[in-house]
Amino acid sequence: MSVLKLLVVAVIPAFIVPDKPGVSLVSSHTIDSLGACQGASFIDGKVYLYGDREVGMVREFTRSGDSLHYTGKEIRLTVDGKDIINHPTGIAKHGKLPVFIGNSIRLNAGGTLWKAVIYRVDWKGMLKTGRLDGNLIRTIEDDACIQGTRPEYVEFNGKWYVATADYGDKRNEVRLYDPAVLEKADRASAPGVLIKKFSCGPWVQNLHWVAEKGILVLIQNQIEGRKWRFTFVDLKKSLEKGEQVVLNSVDIDKADELEGFTFTGSSSRGIAVTSSRRNNVHQVSVSW
Repeated sequence: MSVLKLLVVAVIPAFIVPDKPGVSLVSSHTIDSLGACQGASFIDGKVYLYGDREVGMVREFTRSGDSLHYTGKEIRLTVDGKDIINHPTGIAKHGKLPVFIGNSIRLNAGGTLWKAVIYRVDWKGMLKTGRLDGNLIRTIEDDACIQGTRPEYVEFNGKWYVATADYGDKRNEVRLYDPAVLEKADRASAPGVLIKKFSCGPWVQNLHWVAEKGILVLIQNQIEGRKWRFTFVDLKKSLEKGEQVVLNSVDIDKADELEGFTFTGSSSRGIAVTSSRRNNVHQVSVSW
C-alpha cells in the first residue's frame, strides 16, 4: 500500500503585527556630556546617543546588560570648528543607502517658525575623524516639513525610504522621502522626493522602525515638551489610509521630555532618552 503524503505550505505574511504592544520602564541612569540628549540609534552593534551640548555631538557606547559603556569615540557635528548640526534630531542609516542626519531649529520663542535641514553625511568618515569636516556631503532644506525633521529609514512595499515627522499640534504628518532622489536634492519639495505621507498625532520627537513587524514607533510627548508617549502604528495601513492606524499608544508617568528610543539588538529591550541632565537614559521593556 502506498502512502500519499500531503505537503502543506503555510503562507507567512511579511509582517506579523501584534494587537497591543506594551512598554514598561526597567531602570534609569545618568549619562553626562550629552547636553540635552536628543535621540538614540543602534548602528552596527553600537549605541549612539546624540545631543546639543556646546555643539551638536554624537557619542558611541557599547551595551553590557543594562549598562552603557562609553567607547571614547565622539563626533562633533562641526566644520572648521563651527557648529553646523546644532540640534540633531534623527540619524537615518540602513545598509549601503545614503546616511542622513536631521537638524530641527526653532526660530522663534512661540515655536511657530522652524528651519529644518537634512544633511547627507559620510558616516564612516565621521567615526574616523570625529568631525563633519570632509564628511558633509550635502545640505538639504526640508521645506516639505511643517515643524522640524527627524529622519529614520523604513521599508514600504519592498523598498526603503527615509521617513520623517513633525513636532507640534497642528497638521502633523509622517512623510516618506526617496533616498536616491533626496541625496541629490537641495530641498525636500523637489520633484520626486516625497513619495507618500499620512497624518499623525502631536508632539512627535523621533521615529523608530521595527522592521520585522512593519511597525513605526512614534516617540512623542503627551503635551508640549513634557511626559512620555509611545505610539505604535501600522505603517502600511497608515500610508494606504492617509492617517495613522494606531495599534496601541502607551503613556508612561514620567514628567520630563522624552526625546528618542531605539531597540538594541532585539525587539524586547530598548533605550529611551530624555533631555534631562539627570536620569536621562532609561532601559525599557517592550511586550508584543
